Amino acid sequence: MKRPSILVAVGGTDSDGVPYQRVTEVCTQLTGLGYDVEVVDNAADAMAVASSRADLAAALVSWELPGPTSDVHGEKETGAESVLRVLMDHFSSRIPVYLLTTGDYTDDTPLWVSEVINGWVYLMEDTAAFIAGRVDTASGAYRQKILPPFFSRLRRFDDTHEYSWHTPSHHGGVAFLKSPVGRAFYDYYGEQLLRSDLSVSVGELGSLFEHTGPIGEAEKNAARVFGADDTYFVLHGTSTSVRMLLHGTVAHDEIVLVDRNCHKAINHGVIMSLGRPVYLVPTRNGYGLTGPIPPSRMTEEAVRGQIKKSPLAKGAVSPHPASAVITNSTYDGLCYDAVRVAGLLAPCARALQFDEAWFAYAHFHPLYERRYGMAIDPGSLDGGHRPTVFASQSTHKLLAALSQAAMVHVKQGAGRLPAREIFDETYMMHATTSPLYPMIASLDVAAGMMDGPSGTWLTTEAITEAIRFRQAAVRLGRRLAEAGDRPRWFFGVWQPEEVTDPETGRTHAFDRAPLDLLRKESACWVLDPKDTWHGFSDLEDGFCLLDPIKVTVTCPGVNAQGDLGSFGVPARIVTAYLETRQIVVEKTDLYTFLLLFSMGITKGKWGTLLDALTDFKKLHDEGAALSDVLPGLTGKHPERYGKSTLPELCEEMHAYLSDNGLIKLLNDAFTGATPPDPSLTPAKAYQKFIQGDTELLSLDELPGRVVATQIALYPPGIPVLMPGERVGAGDSDLMKYLKLLEAFDQRFPGFGNETHGVHHADGKYFIRCVTR
Repeated sequence: MKRPSILVAVGGTDSDGVPYQRVTEVCTQLTGLGYDVEVVDNAADAMAVASSRADLAAALVSWELPGPTSDVHGEKETGAESVLRVLMDHFSSRIPVYLLTTGDYTDDTPLWVSEVINGWVYLMEDTAAFIAGRVDTASGAYRQKILPPFFSRLRRFDDTHEYSWHTPSHHGGVAFLKSPVGRAFYDYYGEQLLRSDLSVSVGELGSLFEHTGPIGEAEKNAARVFGADDTYFVLHGTSTSVRMLLHGTVAHDEIVLVDRNCHKAINHGVIMSLGRPVYLVPTRNGYGLTGPIPPSRMTEEAVRGQIKKSPLAKGAVSPHPASAVITNSTYDGLCYDAVRVAGLLAPCARALQFDEAWFAYAHFHPLYERRYGMAIDPGSLDGGHRPTVFASQSTHKLLAALSQAAMVHVKQGAGRLPAREIFDETYMMHATTSPLYPMIASLDVAAGMMDGPSGTWLTTEAITEAIRFRQAAVRLGRRLAEAGDRPRWFFGVWQPEEVTDPETGRTHAFDRAPLDLLRKESACWVLDPKDTWHGFSDLEDGFCLLDPIKVTVTCPGVNAQGDLGSFGVPARIVTAYLETRQIVVEKTDLYTFLLLFSMGITKGKWGTLLDALTDFKKLHDEGAALSDVLPGLTGKHPERYGKSTLPELCEEMHAYLSDNGLIKLLNDAFTGATPPDPSLTPAKAYQKFIQGDTELLSLDELPGRVVATQIALYPPGIPVLMPGERVGAGDSDLMKYLKLLEAFDQRFPGFGNETHGVHHADGKYFIRCVTR
């Protein structure tokens, strides 16, 4: 087991003197007690250790520690104070910190220092063994105290080494040891994981269904950390979370307002609830990126008008929506003013649901103030409307938890029944009776990691690395353009070109803006309706913010207004090359690809990405053979690509996309003036599907037919056709778009589209439709 570490930051004493020898004796004693001791002699090194070593269990800091002073709130701070600041930001005031000194007690120690330290250590008075013993005691208490409720109890249970007579039948991994392949599995994952894979029969760990015991305490703790009234742990991801939310808030034939920019799981939830969806349509820009739903489409008048003209709403039990579902942030990192959205939609719906699968960190940084579901106080909305507010979050996506680990957060409103009673029942319908306890522990730990100042510190670090990459990419592009010995093109980043400091009024080029300004001032990231860089219309001031953590890299060929250039580098070719460099991006569109700067991103990772993009440009500019750039592609399709060069493929694909106006067709297919006609509710279409009352049709046979399943482009999984919708005429934007996707797949094998709900045979698309 990894030994805990202790930071000893000592300076200002002669290495041959008695005080320094006493420090050495203390370090020796601590090593004997089982600690790794990290000794530094200046403030800069101490801050580096404090910010990079999460295993620190205590710190001893010399009050006379040499190092540069720093400005905090307009006041000068010593090197020791700077180290304490870093320790408090990273670990909170719970970590035991002792100040070392050889002098006398002083009354002028800053009050905040006195409040956060555990005490003073006078090196010339107490023995080294006594000092080390005090530190050891405080360290042990700290290491136990930082453990959140469930994980702490799970560790204690594991330490008792009980015999069990319950499931799972591998009994802590013993069963795996009886088989060669089982032994390989055991050796790979280790005994610790398998010992913590327990049964719900272990009553002392609590109940996931009843929300009692340590599990219930962990959920209550998470609710406190995330600013919710109630929090539920979900072990099947946000996909299950949104399904259970819709199943628990929308009754048979009730209307539900759904963001057309939704994940396919939300439509699955609509099917299960037997609800009647009315869609709120977002905007799109010239890159094909999905923008926000304009506030003008969320007003009570606009929503009522949308409901009135919806064929599905005509059979509803009430004209008043049961719930409204909004994707926040969008897949491309656009965050609503959630409080403003709630004010707009509260008169229309008794429940508001924010799909925040990619936004679990928003509560922990002031940059995102008002921009997440739990920022809403349902009781303070205008007009006395008190909807219950839900936020579903994939904890595993951008916080630290095991895959599939998710949370649902709730702010209680005034419903027809207590929201908890309804949701508890729905939760039991969807949750498993055999939960994986390590996954529950990971949710508990994820909440613990974000508790207090460490949540802000971790989020700030991710934001900082994203900003550094954004600025470095722009500067690299400028250097390449100014070199004069190569073509001027390079990749861009979708972001403002300039930002203005609201305090000074000074405007900076984005890549030269101060780091602190960009990571602290939300005004730098808000989409100004007057700006052109984002390419969206129908906005209002402050309504939408670009999340700096979600970085969209742009490729030559088109701009945010949709203007096509004669030269282009399609993104699919770029990301195919990146994969040969073991670099996998989150999402690839036609001329953009998305990077997620989570907590695990490092300078080494994004520096390697910039190097790979530079190498791609060099290969392109030198006319490299495609067989050298994408050997896997040419090996699989030698007749198609064997004699091509990289620039030839880029030119051919760009010409195809440009000549056929694929981006415009994509935008029109998703947001066009003539959307598909909803002929059946999604639930009724699904009934037709499971009863076998459907048939597979080619695209030539598709016009005018009702689809039985949703057609979703992946990633990110946004449906272009919902179950029960009738496809338009053969010359409609939607049909043109689908036919072009099919033709693209045939012309460019190896770059095909992943479209869920589409069956492929001999290069043709087939879609399941309801039988006439």
